[in-house]
Amino acid sequence: MAFGEVVKRVRAVDLDPMMVPLGLLVLGVYHAWLLLTILRRPNRTVIGLNALARKRWVRAIMSDPMKNGVLAVQTLRNNIMASTVLATTAITLSSLISVFVGVTTTATTTLTLPTMSFPPDNTTNTHLASIKFFSISLCFLLAFLCNVQSIRYYAHCSFLLTTPASIEGGGGISVAYVTRNLNNGCFFWSLGMRAFYVSFTLFLWIFGPVLMFISCVVMCCLLYFLDTASESARDIHDLFSGDQD
Repeated sequence: MAFGEVVKRVRAVDLDPMMVPLGLLVLGVYHAWLLLTILRRPNRTVIGLNALARKRWVRAIMSDPMKNGVLAVQTLRNNIMASTVLATTAITLSSLISVFVGVTTTATTTLTLPTMSFPPDNTTNTHLASIKFFSISLCFLLAFLCNVQSIRYYAHCSFLLTTPASIEGGGGISVAYVTRNLNNGCFFWSLGMRAFYVSFTLFLWIFGPVLMFISCVVMCCLLYFLDTASESARDIHDLFSGDQD
């Protein structure tokens, strides 16, 4: 029985160098494909369609800022609140993980390793456990930075949207410039959400590399259905673009 447990633990440790990079490679390949699709065929993705819809929204708001200014500020305020919640959650979780790793590292210098309550795959390797927690903390720090940048762009757009748009070389703010800033804020928010998604797969790595790899594959499948736009959504977009553009 003891020999069987030793063999099981050795196999679990040997799977980490193979399964973990493979799972991260699956996530990387999917997001590389998504980025190329957004750049080349934005109508196929929800992110691309939303960016085009925000362009028309900015144009409609800036056509009459005195009438639509309150609506624009309220909309951006809701986005700022959402980014603030995610940024606060990310930095709080990162701080808690840092404190936990610091406490457990200090404890292992004076106590024996079996006293730590890690899952079975991690009871014999504190260095690997530290890498896992550091990776999760790094994802939360990235999510925090992305959401802070998102708040920065949203706050800047709240001033720009209430100014008249430029008309054929006249005075005013360019609609393209405001749209670019608003889309940058939304893109940073999306990157922050992706960091949360990746942190979930890294959290499952604590319970074993196989579970982490399976979660990467399942997440890519779910994200594919969330990121790609249906034909009906593309048709609606084309209808509105034909009416307004």
